[in-house]
Amino acid sequence: MNSEKLIELQGITKLYGTGDAAFLALRGVDLVIRGGEFVAIMGPSGSGKSTLMNLLGCLDTPTAGSYRFKGIEVERLNKDQRSLLRRHALGFIFQGFNLLARTSALENVELPLLYRGYTRKQRHEMAREALAQVSLSDKERNTPAELSGGQQQRVAIARAIVTRPDTLFADEPTGNLDSKTTVEIMDLLRKLNSERHISIIMVTHEDEVAGCARRIINVRDGLISDDVVTR
Repeated sequence: MNSEKLIELQGITKLYGTGDAAFLALRGVDLVIRGGEFVAIMGPSGSGKSTLMNLLGCLDTPTAGSYRFKGIEVERLNKDQRSLLRRHALGFIFQGFNLLARTSALENVELPLLYRGYTRKQRHEMAREALAQVSLSDKERNTPAELSGGQQQRVAIARAIVTRPDTLFADEPTGNLDSKTTVEIMDLLRKLNSERHISIIMVTHEDEVAGCARRIINVRDGLISDDVVTR
């Protein structure tokens, strides 16, 4: 972990709906995450953790408050600018893998590179490097149907890191996996964090998965109720 602020939230609120249907999902959140951290965000259903994750990942904007990512005032960016920030600085891992069913592992990993001006050869080289980092060099021609759940998630992780982002957002990354495969995926994420110094921000409802992070943030009723550095 370095000392530089990666993320800084000040007084972040998020309101959905209007009138009697209005719901305040976040109620003035203050938070600092530094570069190189591995953070788990937890909380019961309706606590605001998913809303917080969407805001951190630049998938949504706050109703009020300030969000700085590496000093950039995210709440001032328009939709296209936020999209560029996601494309160039962030990687995303989802519970459902989100792989194209009829496309090989290599081609799935190449997808984020298609609109960046890389040549076909460059895309292949970068995708193969990413697959090697998740120990799937021998599966590059396999489609998702020919891979186990854990292998599919590894392909999804390779796709997330192929653009060489410095920050990964993981939304319930082990939610569809058995306990043995969960351990393997979490070991991989810890390795990416410790060896490649990728900052990881993960939402999970599983205590054991959260225990793999170095910091656990609990969200309740739209506020941070607990923030503990575990090691």
